[in-house]
Amino acid sequence: MADPKIQISVVVPLFNEDESLRELHDWVKRVMAENNFTYELLLVDDGSTDNSWGVVEELAGENDRVRGFRFVRNYGKTAALQTGFEASRGEVVITMDADLQDSPDEIPELYEMIHSGRYDIVSGWKKKRYDPLTKTIPTKLYNAVTRAISGIKLHDFNCGLKAYRQKVVKSITIYGEMHRYIPVIAKWNGYGRIGEKVVEHRARKYGHTKFGLERFLFGFLDLLSIAFVNKFGRRPMHFFGSIGTLMFVLGSFMTLWVIGEKLYNLYVGLKFRNATDNPLFFLALVFIIVGAQMFLAGFLGELFIKQFVSKTSEYSIAEKTDNTIEPKHS
Repeated sequence: MADPKIQISVVVPLFNEDESLRELHDWVKRVMAENNFTYELLLVDDGSTDNSWGVVEELAGENDRVRGFRFVRNYGKTAALQTGFEASRGEVVITMDADLQDSPDEIPELYEMIHSGRYDIVSGWKKKRYDPLTKTIPTKLYNAVTRAISGIKLHDFNCGLKAYRQKVVKSITIYGEMHRYIPVIAKWNGYGRIGEKVVEHRARKYGHTKFGLERFLFGFLDLLSIAFVNKFGRRPMHFFGSIGTLMFVLGSFMTLWVIGEKLYNLYVGLKFRNATDNPLFFLALVFIIVGAQMFLAGFLGELFIKQFVSKTSEYSIAEKTDNTIEPKHS
């Protein structure tokens, strides 16, 4: 639950950023003081091998609004953000990268856009970027595919600078490389008021990027996973059963065709030909077997979902009336 005394939780995932951490901390602290915000700064060290954790400990010792978390190894940005989301206590949760390419000066306007009640999420858009073409071109392609699949009209899904209503981050769970798709996951969980703000993209001051081109491949696979689970996660038979039924029907039709052809040849006195001499025989066999397996996969999925739903529920309740009585569980 949100702490009414904390207006903003700033969540910063970091990996080998010891050179920039103090400067980032001082910048965030100055912005908060200038705007009289109550805040907490959550620094999540994703298994750094440099002195990042030492800097985090120093900052936490100097400023009681700093909270540090350190992973035993490198789990990835998504894991760091999930940890920060779970620990956050502010009314508005703002995420940003630790490399100083995101400007803390954007925080007041991002906060106001969420606090005003207009949006559940506000995503930054780095309209002018300081990245090489090897990064910007794949990013544009990735954003276009994500827009097409999700229906969310954002220009920059991958921007680390985002603001969330606290209910949003507490109602979602991310893993893998799914931090890029938090707006997509949130929308499919009922938080569809998603806005966008043009933000400053600063040139990297220290170190080098920690991400390679493989992240786009993994990110695309995660997008397909999210889309599939959201659409068919609670009704797997609709997916597997539909494909299985179609393949089984096609295989059965091919089988009847092969049998009919053989009977016709016998009737008209044509030279006898074994059914196995017809390529359709083997294709029909494959379709029938795979179709039956797909249908069985859907059936097993339905059994699993039934057991899962009987024990827990993923339905998000926005509000309850004061006289709502919690049901008793036997």
